[in-house]
Amino acid sequence: MKTRSVQRLEAPAKGTKTPSGTLNEEAYRQIEEMIVTLELRPGSVVSEAMLSDLIGIGHTPIREALQRLSREHLVQILPRRGVVVTAIDVGQQLQILETRRELDRLIARSGAARSTPVERQEMARIALRMQDAVAAGDLRTFLQFDNAMNLHAARACRNDIASGAVAALHAASRRFWYHHHHRHGQAGRTMDLHVALAQALASGEPERAADASDRLIDDLIEFARATLITT
Repeated sequence: MKTRSVQRLEAPAKGTKTPSGTLNEEAYRQIEEMIVTLELRPGSVVSEAMLSDLIGIGHTPIREALQRLSREHLVQILPRRGVVVTAIDVGQQLQILETRRELDRLIARSGAARSTPVERQEMARIALRMQDAVAAGDLRTFLQFDNAMNLHAARACRNDIASGAVAALHAASRRFWYHHHHRHGQAGRTMDLHVALAQALASGEPERAADASDRLIDDLIEFARATLITT
């Protein structure tokens, strides 16, 4: 199988802290993106060997990435049977959003209050790139910058407990939205609310950021419930 060519985010602005550049992190990033964007479909069975061939990274980082994705509810590891990409479940999504509301609000408020000027500049850059992706209808790039926004907010909030707890929830939410977005007319509004959150985080105004976070979660809950009507 040929090595997969993947799109990468631009490097963050000089002076910002970047995610780990280890092979473990790169393996996780690529596999997570394939699951979120349905390149690896729900119910499909994968293996370390298949993924290693696909993305050109050795078995040990792949194994570590799959363990992490299992904790994030994106794969199920079945001993002696392989690894299965989990089903997309609206009930689980509503539980995730209920949990995210409290954690996301805390991270948004704290991130806006505690971020450095350099971190706010980087968040403003992310907001602009998200706007560009929305204008171009480029959902993959939009989701990449949505992930970048979450990572930067998690670092800026200076609360490792909150950021660690919520990290396991964002990817599952992105996959649910990507799976259903074409069936509903509010995808543009949802993306605009993500941009508004990034702008609020960049503003350094805690209550503005907390309000933007709540408005986004309200929208995502409405979106999830709408899938029950049309399923």
